[in-house]
Amino acid sequence: MKLLGSTTSPYVRRTRLLLADRPYDFLNLDIYGEGRDELRKNNPALKIPMLNDGGQKIYDSRVIARYLGAKLGIAAPSWDQENQLTLIDAANDSCVTMLLSKRSGLDIEQDAMFYNIQRERIMTTLRTLSAMVDAGEFTNWHYPSICLFSLIDWLDFRALVDFEGNESLLSFRDHNLQQPMVAETDPRKA
Repeated sequence: MKLLGSTTSPYVRRTRLLLADRPYDFLNLDIYGEGRDELRKNNPALKIPMLNDGGQKIYDSRVIARYLGAKLGIAAPSWDQENQLTLIDAANDSCVTMLLSKRSGLDIEQDAMFYNIQRERIMTTLRTLSAMVDAGEFTNWHYPSICLFSLIDWLDFRALVDFEGNESLLSFRDHNLQQPMVAETDPRKA
């Protein structure tokens, strides 16, 4: 198995954490620099991560997790966990949009419907996820917990949100810093 991605991507990190202690090759790409051609060649959606397993290419982190679950005998997420993943992905997607907009020189603080929707989505999903953490829904280290950890640590790394009122998310992250491969996949080491 070969995984293509970037060491700073929360989507790539979740896949690497899911693969902890399993053999695979990792190709770290600078997807906005010289690695763009490699990405273009391997994934027409221009998304990371991308998994190539003996010629079977999988283009999206959630689909990769499903594929790996079937291949490695990892239990499929329940419907409640699928909803958790949808919330995590919604916040993650909106935060990536905000980061790329900011890096493109756009004013993400402006009172524009597009950015207002992103901010609202981020805060409502984080509040909901924080309540789920408080209710013990992420006590076990499984794929939804891995995804939440990757999101929260990435948000903190990029300083994209104020965690006031959602401190349990940072506590959740801190509690899981000793999980397998967490230190090795820290985006701060990129």
